[in-house]
Amino acid sequence: MYRLGTVTRTAQGLAIVRCDEGADAPDIGLTAVDESLSGVGRVVDVFGPVDRPYLAVSPADRVRLPDLLGTKLYAR
Repeated sequence: MYRLGTVTRTAQGLAIVRCDEGADAPDIGLTAVDESLSGVGRVVDVFGPVDRPYLAVSPADRVRLPDLLGTKLYAR
């Protein structure tokens, strides 16, 4: 498990995550979890600059997007 980054905003029903500096971009389809290891969604897109990309995470059914703002996400 490793840290993906922090949810910076939401757009079109997706959580937008800014990757940590120096982190490798994860694979699409990877499960994103929060600090308590609860699944919050799946990575559906990787975009932006290569050295510090953004991720689009499709939330799980029970997850409310506004609750994710500022949350650190991890890859399982």
